[in-house]
Amino acid sequence: MPNISEKAVQMPASPIRKLVPYAEAAKKKGIKIYHLNIGQPDLPTPPIFFEGIKKANIQILEYTHSAGIESYRKKLAEYYKRYNIEVDFSDIIITVGGSEAIEIAMMTCFNPGDEIIIPEPFYANYIGFSRAADVVIKPIRSVIDNGFALPPIEEFEKLISPKTKGIMICNPSNPTGYLYTREELEALKNLALKYNLFLLSDEVYREFCYDGRPYHSVMHLKGADEHIIMLDSISKRYSACGARIGALVSKK
Repeated sequence: MPNISEKAVQMPASPIRKLVPYAEAAKKKGIKIYHLNIGQPDLPTPPIFFEGIKKANIQILEYTHSAGIESYRKKLAEYYKRYNIEVDFSDIIITVGGSEAIEIAMMTCFNPGDEIIIPEPFYANYIGFSRAADVVIKPIRSVIDNGFALPPIEEFEKLISPKTKGIMICNPSNPTGYLYTREELEALKNLALKYNLFLLSDEVYREFCYDGRPYHSVMHLKGADEHIIMLDSISKRYSACGARIGALVSKK
């Protein structure tokens, strides 16, 4: 019998999927389960979403432009303007969910063995994406004592080695909910410029900002366009996780 690849052996099981059978077994015993395991909003998908699908007069489901349908990319660029994110539709690549956007970014920016620094706790599937791209995650610990704020820049610098090629954040954070300040993003930008690193930001939760705090995007940062990549998805803001429509946004 042939063996599977080394990469397949090393690929971690999703902890989300791993725990589901335990929850299902508990439910069968009549135990009340509160699902904190998956980023699925508890809001209905807007009816207009389904109405649009029903009304679509598609005769042939053909291949689209490799970067995604132009009319959608233009509308997406207009949406970003609501958040003072100024991008052209040509700066956007549409992907199969935010997951593919992350995988494409990692495989495009990093060579096998390169390192990326990510504040933890972080979205567990970043581990799988990095393994698929042969990228090594160097976690940097954030703590509950200060609400999981960005760790000190000096701690980032301690982790930087000749193999370090990038930094990645999730803003607002999954799973902590932390919303990065403009000052923290500026500090990360300066670090990326100082060490010639990519700065990736997963911003699928931008609509989930609480306590009246403002949302700041990496796309607001000036003077670092060659370093910055924003990763996005419609999954959370429209409660349409199953639609699998993501985006990779960069001016590089």
